[in-house]
Amino acid sequence: MKNTAKTAIILSSLVVALGIMVAADHIDAPDSMGTTADIADYYAFEPTEGSDNTTFVVDLQTNVVDGLPYGTFDEDVLTEINIDLDGDLVEDKVIQAIPRDGMMYFFGPFDPSQTGTSSEVAVDSPLGMVEISDATAITETTADGVSLFAGPRQDPFFFDFNRYNQVVMPSAEDNSGFNSPGVDTFDGANTMSIVIELPNAMLGTPTATNVLGLEVYKTWVTTNRKQ
Repeated sequence: MKNTAKTAIILSSLVVALGIMVAADHIDAPDSMGTTADIADYYAFEPTEGSDNTTFVVDLQTNVVDGLPYGTFDEDVLTEINIDLDGDLVEDKVIQAIPRDGMMYFFGPFDPSQTGTSSEVAVDSPLGMVEISDATAITETTADGVSLFAGPRQDPFFFDFNRYNQVVMPSAEDNSGFNSPGVDTFDGANTMSIVIELPNAMLGTPTATNVLGLEVYKTWVTTNRKQ
């Protein structure tokens, strides 16, 4: 990676907990649930309204507590962000992230030679790399305008999960609906986050549309464990 600029910044603070906190998790594939390949959440959005960039955030693992060995990236796990441009729900572009020796290496976006559940690291399509952060976040910005981050962060997902359970299974004594304000069940939980912001020009022009008829990227994330 050439002509990169490294800056150290403080992002939303890493929560230090006394007990094990479980972050938001949508119960994905049973083989990965509760492992270092477990996907907690995935976000894709414009960093600002009308921006020519897209930000992707992948949160892995759901039991990350400061000081525990579980709160590290697994070098046998390859994370892939899949982007569908034409709406056929098959990936047209792929971005990969894999950790090695305290660094997170990124590859892509590239046109995959094969689609589906098997992957190889696209070493011929380097995107950049960043030192894996601790409580102080380190970001890397490449000469192509790609910003990268990897490390533990506080779970950003706000959900009153306990109240939700009461609403979907109400009792005669308490069936009045959600509280305002609610209580964030996941406050104090951490995840291992991978963040990429890059120009849309690197992804290509989408022809897929949403229910409003707007052209959009259709995107999902997968984790792949070394066999």
